[in-house]
Amino acid sequence: MSETHQPQLVIGLMSGTSMDGIDAALTRIEEKGDTVHVQTLAFRTTPYPADVQAELMRTMRGETGVAETCHLNFLLGELFAEAALNIMQEAQVTQPEVFCIASHGQTVWHQPEPIEWQGRMLRSTLQIGEPAVIAERTGVVTVGDFRVADVAAGGQGAPLVPYVDWLLFRHPEEGRILLNIGGIANITALPAAAHANEVIAFDTGPGNALINVAMEIASGGRYRYDPEGSFAQRHPVREEWLQELLRHPYFAQHPPKSTGRETFGEAMVRKLLRRYRLSSAELLIPTLTELTARTIADGIRRFALPHMQATRLIASGGGVHNRTLMSRLRQLLPEMEVETSDRYGINPDAKEAVAFAVLGYQTMHQRPNNMPAVTGALRAVVLGKVCAPTPR
Repeated sequence: MSETHQPQLVIGLMSGTSMDGIDAALTRIEEKGDTVHVQTLAFRTTPYPADVQAELMRTMRGETGVAETCHLNFLLGELFAEAALNIMQEAQVTQPEVFCIASHGQTVWHQPEPIEWQGRMLRSTLQIGEPAVIAERTGVVTVGDFRVADVAAGGQGAPLVPYVDWLLFRHPEEGRILLNIGGIANITALPAAAHANEVIAFDTGPGNALINVAMEIASGGRYRYDPEGSFAQRHPVREEWLQELLRHPYFAQHPPKSTGRETFGEAMVRKLLRRYRLSSAELLIPTLTELTARTIADGIRRFALPHMQATRLIASGGGVHNRTLMSRLRQLLPEMEVETSDRYGINPDAKEAVAFAVLGYQTMHQRPNNMPAVTGALRAVVLGKVCAPTPR
């Protein structure tokens, strides 16, 4: 990055595989030489209305038709726009002051591995939350639909946050591993003084997704997550269930790899309930929590540490609030200092929204912002589609 730009305000919008709401982060991005500095000025999470979340879950399960999916795309565009306008109002920032909005949207389908369909081998991914609606409602240029350019270039379209981890967290002398525990857990391994092609990153498997589904079923919808990991303490981990789950082929697969709720979601939890003839999904929560912790630690040991030295794990995402999960990670990785991203000035809950703000900033400057070594793409590409608002 040899160009010099004045500091600019960018709003990042994110809704992850947990499908619990829209994260909005107002950031101030500044370049100094070859480094990028990001300051979070405001952050807010807006929960999805219950009926919208239910419609998203139905869409994920393939229970809706093309008309409903189309309607939902535009409805989410309205909700994402409202989230952006609310964060601007909260921070007392006006539309002309915002350089751009960067919206990840809501993933409703992700097929990272090629499958044969209609005589061709295809990968595909779909995020909804129409960026043209966001641009029109806010009057701000909006970058959306980030993943498809990487998929078109032969990649998996994920993970994309490792590019931002590399920009913001690489260290000249210290190897670091970044962990995000959203619905799906993923890591970014940054060797000391890492070049972009030396970064190792992949989805380790389930983060909060299986736990959240089990909690919602067990509580009849009262809880959508395990508060502080307390339910994981109520029953023993069933080692025989855990060993069966650990034999899932995804965990043995070598990077690049990514996954989603299609693999680790409601269908898996309901299958386990039937298989083990359980009277309550609550009985699964300790084992599912251990599965998340074990697969994160195993992924780090098998696919990252053989290629680098690292003694620091920097965690973010909603999973950092699960004390049982975080305690298990410290026990499983005793040689590593496990801390959270707020120590580095980034709210753990805001991390992905901030990351997409940075990705959108780079897109607006026409800079390639995927990592072929991570996603498996054939080349570096500029991610996202740019929607300009109608002049007023």
